[in-house]
Parts: sequence; structure tokens; C-alpha cells
Amino acid sequence: MAALRSPQQPSSAPRRLGMDFSGCYEDSVSVVAAAARGGYRRQLRRLIRQGRRIHRADNRGWRALHEAAAAGRVGCLKEILSAAAMSAGSSATFQAYVNSSTHEGESACYLAAGRGHLNAVRLLLRASANIDQLTNDRSSPLYAAVSDGHKDVVQLLLAKGAEVNRSHTASCWTCLHQAVYQDHVDIVRILVRTADLEPRDDYKITPLFLAAQYGRRECLEVLVDAGANVNTQASDLASPLLLASQEGHLACVDFLLEHGADANLACSGDWPQLPIHAAAQFGHLGVLRRLVAVTDRACDRGEDAVSPLYLAVHGCQVASVELLLDEGFSPDGQDCTALVCQHSPLSLALERGYSEAAGMLLTAGAAVLEMEWEPVFARDDADMLKLLLDHRWLYPPRLSGDEAGRRSKTALKMEEFDDMLSVALDHLKFAASWLPLLLKAGLEPESLLDCSVCVQADGELVNFLLQFDNWSTMAPYLRAILCQRRAEETWRPLPQFDSVPDLSHLCRLRVRTVIGPDVVMRKGVVQRLPVPPRLRDFLQFNDIEMPDV
Repeated sequence: MAALRSPQQPSSAPRRLGMDFSGCYEDSVSVVAAAARGGYRRQLRRLIRQGRRIHRADNRGWRALHEAAAAGRVGCLKEILSAAAMSAGSSATFQAYVNSSTHEGESACYLAAGRGHLNAVRLLLRASANIDQLTNDRSSPLYAAVSDGHKDVVQLLLAKGAEVNRSHTASCWTCLHQAVYQDHVDIVRILVRTADLEPRDDYKITPLFLAAQYGRRECLEVLVDAGANVNTQASDLASPLLLASQEGHLACVDFLLEHGADANLACSGDWPQLPIHAAAQFGHLGVLRRLVAVTDRACDRGEDAVSPLYLAVHGCQVASVELLLDEGFSPDGQDCTALVCQHSPLSLALERGYSEAAGMLLTAGAAVLEMEWEPVFARDDADMLKLLLDHRWLYPPRLSGDEAGRRSKTALKMEEFDDMLSVALDHLKFAASWLPLLLKAGLEPESLLDCSVCVQADGELVNFLLQFDNWSTMAPYLRAILCQRRAEETWRPLPQFDSVPDLSHLCRLRVRTVIGPDVVMRKGVVQRLPVPPRLRDFLQFNDIEMPDV
């Protein structure tokens, strides 16, 4: 609305109550409309008798009729309607004025209803106002009264025959949708007596969905008691139980389950998503615990299913991961590459760098196969490898009663170990990140010194690996490869490689063989060996520096 300007006033214009109604605002409300808005009935009557026009609209399309209705000025409204009836040449002309709209398409009845002015609405209906007249955005007087919670106006409009099931707004909501959304429980109780309980908006969402999604527990009860379907589904197959679970409304989840909601109803066309998946993804532990008890465990390992652990990891919900594992869900889930492009919950956690979730899965015994190793070695970051080595021995522990038992740390299976080496060798360019960790964890250098490494690896990396081994006993075919590289000047050996290793190096290799390479590399073990302190670092190869490869 434009700013009010000082009205032009003739010198003879009388003043009443400190206001001047003799002129018109040039680009805004007329003096007649201003009097109607303020409720100055006698001044309004005088202005009308002076011939002031009640039909004049301001820059919003508002007339005196709209001002009086919006402000609930029933006395002024009566004066305006009486004047309109006297000046109209026919009943059609009078009704056209009563139902005239602002630029937004708002009728006087709509404005009065939306503001809860019961008597004004009643007066306008007596004057044959269109009870179902729509605004530009397809709202109606009933919808406006419902939206703002005016129970008495709603009752009046329904008693006078207002259409209760009409679709309003761009999203096609009905009055029942809006009443539930606004949590006007008393109005919902009124509407369910006559309204369709299953109207659908443009996404096929019924009012029950809104009650579940927004936690309108009382509205939910009213709708269900009236007969609304608790297992209705939207266009994307979502159910009310899924939405309540997603939003964490435990009271609504409990109510829906108690009244027949199906926790195993597939809620997606892409993959069989269940409410438990939504609760796990968003970390709603109370809801998740409730759904675990009623969800078919086929979702855990079954084919063409997705374990809730995937969603818990995807949402970085560590507490959800912990709860599901405690409830017996498999840490491996099932291979869901075809459904959600993930091989296992652990591979997802490692790929995203979610160390806490990955640690829980590893502690629970998750398998570490080729797809799990891929994100560990395919980056210039050793944090995930450190995590894995904190939970897995490279080889079965050789000492009884060591820290393996205290930490429930298990050894890699043969298949897991082979997959690790295969993936590591495919990512030699990141060896500076992962190789020192593997060697400190006790990896046998011979495991890496194969043809591909001797042919492809950087010369410094080859030299580094050879220092952990007895280079004089290298396999002839590997020696031949290195001799060729030396001739081609793609590898320059360290000086000591041209002679037999010294006795100290051979001795530490023998100690590693006897005790076990992974055992020697553990500080707690080497500290207990009966050797001088200076030899302990030597036994752990701390004299060998990692090259910058």
C-alpha cells in the first residue's frame, strides 16, 4: 500500500475527532474507505449523503466495502451495503459490488473470514456474498478461516453450505490439509464430519501425511478415529509412518503402529525403503528402537533389500550404527551396488571418511575385501588405513596374552590380505602414505616385491623395499628386471646392494622370522626383548627413512 498523503481539504470542511474526511487520497484509500476502516459510522454516513463514492478503489483494488469487512466494522459495513443497494439499478449490480475483488482477488467475505470477523461474514452472506468465491491463488473464505483458526467462522460457513472439499492453492490442498498443517485440532474435528478424509494434493499427500510429518499427534488421532487410511501412499510411495519416522515423531510413530501402520510397506519405487531406513538415516534413536521390533529382518541381509546400516552410515549417524549393531544387524549388510551403488556399509564409511562408524563396523567383524580397500589406498591420506590397522592384524597373533586379546583385534583372513595387497599395488603413486604404515604393522616386504613393483615403481620406492629384505637372495627373475632397469638408468641402486648384507641386518631379519614381522614391529613386544635399548629401534627398522616418492 502506498504511503498516505495529506488530503486536500476545502476551507469549509468540518473536522470531527481530529480527522478530515472531506478529501480523497490521490493514490491510496479514499476518505470513505478511511472512515470505514476506522469504524467512524456517522462520518461515513455523512460522506455517503454528500455523494462520496463507495465504489472508488485504491491502488490495491480495495474499496470501502473491503476496508470495513477486513476491519470487522459491522456498522460501517451496513451503511455501505445499504448505500450500494440504493444506488444499484438491479440485484445483479448490487451482488457484483458485494462480490467485487481486490487486485489479489480477495472479496469482502474472504477478508472478513480470514480475520475472524463472524458478524461481518454473517452480514455479507445475508447480502448474497458468494460463499465460495476464490482469490487469485485459489483460496476461499472457508480456507482463509481454517488457515487462521477461526472456529466460529468455519462453523458458520459450513452451515451456510461452503464447499469443504475444494482444492486450494498451487499445491491443491483442501481445508482439511490446511487445518492439520496449522494444528487447529478443533477445526479438524469439525471438518472430518463432512469432509473427504482422503483428499490428495499434487503429490497425492493426504491430511494424514501432514499430521505424521509435522508431529500433529492430536490431529492424527482425530483423522484415524474418523476412518483415515494409515497406510496410504504418496506419488513417490512414501507412507505416513515413513514421514513420521524421518522427522522423529515418536508419539506419532507409536500411534500409527498401534492402529495398523505397516512397518514393512515399501516406500520407494527405486529400492524397498522402509520407515526403519529413515529413522536410521536421521538418527532418531527412539523411533529406530521402536521400528527394529516390528521390521522384518529380511531387510538386513535379504537380496533386493538394503540394510538400514547403509542409511545410518550415509547420514553419519554413529548412534544409529551402534544401535543396529547391538540389535544384531550384520555389519556386512548385503552387496547393494545395483540398488544404491555401495558394496557394503564399511565401504561407504571408508569412502566418506567416517572413521567412527567404520571403527564400529570393524569391531563388529565387518569383512574387509577388495571394494573396502579401494578408498583406503586410492588417496594420499593414511587415516583410514590407520583405522583399519587399529582393528586388524596383518597376520594371526603369535604371542598369547598380548594386546590382541585385550582389544578384540582380529587378523585379516587370507582373502582379505590378498585383496589388500592387490589394491595397494594398483595405487603405487600413493605408496608414500600407506607403505610405511604397512611395514610398521609387520608386512613382509616380499609380499610387495613382485614383477609389477620392480617394473613400475619409482626407483626410490624399490630401494626402500629392498632395505627391508635380504637383497642378496632375491629371486632371479626379479634381479633380472632390476638389472635391466639399471642398464636403462631408470633405477639407481643404493651402494650396499652391490655387496652381501652386513651381519647386523641379517640378524634382525632372522629375529623377524623367528618372532614374526608383525610382532617385532609392536613397541610393546620389542621393549621386552633381552637386547640393549639401542638395538630395539634397529630391530624395528627405524634407521630406514621413507623416500619422498
